[in-house]
Amino acid sequence: MAEINRIVILTGAGISAESGIDTFRSAGGLWEQHKVEDVATPEGFARDPDLVLGFYDMRREALAKVEPNPAHRALAKLEAEFAGEFLLVTQNVDDLHERGGSRQVLHMHGELKSALCTSCEIRSPWDDTMANRPPCPVCQAPTLRPDVVWFGEMPYQMERIYGALGSADLFVSIGTSGAVYPAAGFVQEARQSGAQTLELNLEPSEGTHFFHEARHGPAGELVPRWVDEVLGAALS
Repeated sequence: MAEINRIVILTGAGISAESGIDTFRSAGGLWEQHKVEDVATPEGFARDPDLVLGFYDMRREALAKVEPNPAHRALAKLEAEFAGEFLLVTQNVDDLHERGGSRQVLHMHGELKSALCTSCEIRSPWDDTMANRPPCPVCQAPTLRPDVVWFGEMPYQMERIYGALGSADLFVSIGTSGAVYPAAGFVQEARQSGAQTLELNLEPSEGTHFFHEARHGPAGELVPRWVDEVLGAALS
């Protein structure tokens, strides 16, 4: 691992599932309780904003009942102690990486604890309900929506992500299904640029065959073990 100077990490729902957050795609997950077109599309929001705002209010409230797990904390340790360049990209909209100690997190699908005003297009930190149509803290318009990327919308900071993938020595995917693009294509992008690639997932993802190496099991066990390997190699 001594030659590894630039690491890009991608995390998905699987890393937060071990903390007790419902995933969308698992049996009993959020998509079985709600139709995706009703709560995760611009059209659904236009059709029934009360339903959408209430849905994300419940998800935001649920964050108070969960805690970061060893995988989140291990990635924070890696960020703090790795001497090279490090980028943590997450598909998750929760704040468990930050609460686990990570300082630099790129939320490509937005954040539950952020509000986006559709009038002035400014984002504001948000912990409260949106169902009562509060005014935007900046322009005072009653036009706030969850700062979450819905289906049909472009994920955030894609140029920065692809730039990092293009120069990475190592790309690691943790807790992802490998089914949602563009994130599902990151492993191929990294490989084409010469990076080593590693999957850490509870079970083989849809893109397992694209990785140089895959390790399967709970993230709370796999990630701390892998981080210790990386940091140990860097010191040797």
